[in-house]
Formats: sequence, structure tokens, C-alpha cells
Amino acid sequence: MDNYKLGFKVSVITIIINVVLSAIKIFAGIIGKSNAMLADGVHTLSDVLTTFVVLLGLKVSSKEADENHPYGHEKYEPIFAKLLSILLLLTGVYIGYESVKVLISGNIKTPGLIALVAALVSIVSKEAMYWYTVKTAKKIKSLSLEADAWHHRSDALSSIGTFVGILGARMGVKVLDPIAGIVVSVFVVKVGVDLYLKATRELVDEAADDETIEKIKSLTSSVKGVEEIRDLKTRVFGNKIFVDIEIAVNGSISVKEGHDIAEEVHDIIENSVESVKHCMVHVEPKKTQD
Repeated sequence: MDNYKLGFKVSVITIIINVVLSAIKIFAGIIGKSNAMLADGVHTLSDVLTTFVVLLGLKVSSKEADENHPYGHEKYEPIFAKLLSILLLLTGVYIGYESVKVLISGNIKTPGLIALVAALVSIVSKEAMYWYTVKTAKKIKSLSLEADAWHHRSDALSSIGTFVGILGARMGVKVLDPIAGIVVSVFVVKVGVDLYLKATRELVDEAADDETIEKIKSLTSSVKGVEEIRDLKTRVFGNKIFVDIEIAVNGSISVKEGHDIAEEVHDIIENSVESVKHCMVHVEPKKTQD
């Protein structure tokens, strides 16, 4: 199954679960007279929108290279991830704002048991959705799908705050509801900022990580005929990496022999490092006096 199909499958499953879950939470919020649960249900409904954004990002970034995009469409993925990170930020700010508003007003009602049960169901469901989504995101190296996974985690944390608040309200400590909401909002905002910065790094041609660079160097040095590596540049392109490497070979060998060595370097890098989309090898002669 290719990356798009795998990401599509995960996204469709999470959309269905979110629609059902949000209906349960909104119903429980109305029947149980819980503003926190009602807000939590709306938060879950917003996840459906973000997952549609993920699907769009996966569809566009998985397209093959064309005349207008000769290097491919992978950079569209972090663009959609940025949009999701902004939605996460707005969600965190909204949760915090609502919690502060309730805390200031002091108008906290005692919710019914159904709201408490709904919060518990939400915690378990959303945490399971987080692990299911993030596992697939790492497998296909999709930043927007990872951002969506964190949206599920933010909803789980929101439900934890809701659960604590409802439980506290039912035990007479009503102030726990808005306080828990503020703590959750800070965490959600932090995740949104981290994902935004990560997506930005993928859009500015940042170098690959040290482990990948060392692996490329090791693979290149293992090729017979490579005298030295004179230059190595890598750049992250969405979820892929482009490599430009300059190697030195014996100056007395033929052009054909030098080409064969370069081709072997090219093949071993592209075949051994999964994230490398393209490798350009430049050959320089190494003179005896070098």
C-alpha cells in the first residue's frame, strides 16, 4: 500500500470516529448540563475539518513530478502541516479563553454523570486515535498526518481536563474545571508552535540530520575507487532529501571508469537511504601530489 493510500485509510477511519464521538459528547453536554463537555464536543468536531486538510495535503504531495514541478510536490506537505499547526494554536487559545472566562465568572454548574462517562470514553478513544495516527505518520513520514495525530492528543488532553473538571464539580470543587482547561490549553499551544517550526524547517532547505549525513558518507566511502569526499550538501524537501556530493577518484583512470564509480555511489545512496529522493554525484580527479 503506497503512502497516500495508507494515509487516506487512517484519515477516513479517524473522521468516522470523530463524527460519532462529537455527537456523543455534544449530546452528553446538553443532557448533563456541562459547558465543558459541550465545548469538548465542538473541539472534536473541529478535528474532522483538520483531517480533511490532511487528506488534501497527502493527495497533493503524493503527485508525481511534472513540467511545472520538476522536483516533485513534497513541499506542499509541510505547507498543509503549517495550516494544521495554526488550527492547533487557535484550538489551544480557544480552550484557554473559555476556561479563563468561566473562572472569572464563577458560573460553574454541577454536571450530570453522563458527562463524566462521555469524558472517559473520549480520553480512551482519542488517545488510541493518536497512537494509531502517529504510528502511520512516522511510517510514511507525513508531517501533516503527524500534526493531525497531535490534534487527537490535544483532544484527549482536553477531555482529561473536562473529566477532572466534571469530577471536581460533582465533588464540590468546581474551580478545577477551568483550571484544568487552562493547563491543557498551554500544552496544546506548545504543540502547535513546535509543529509550525518543524514545518518551517522543511520549507527552507535545511540540511538532513547528522545520522543521515554520516550514513551517506559511510556508504560513499565504502565504494571501491572513491579516494575522498570533497563536498556533501543535503537539503530536506518535504519528507524527502536531495543529495549533492563531490567525490575524488584516481586522476589516471578513464572517464568511463570514473563514471562507473559515480554511478555506484549514486545507486548505493538512493537504494540504501529511503528518504533520499535524488542524489547528484560530481567527480573530481585526485592527483598523485594530493
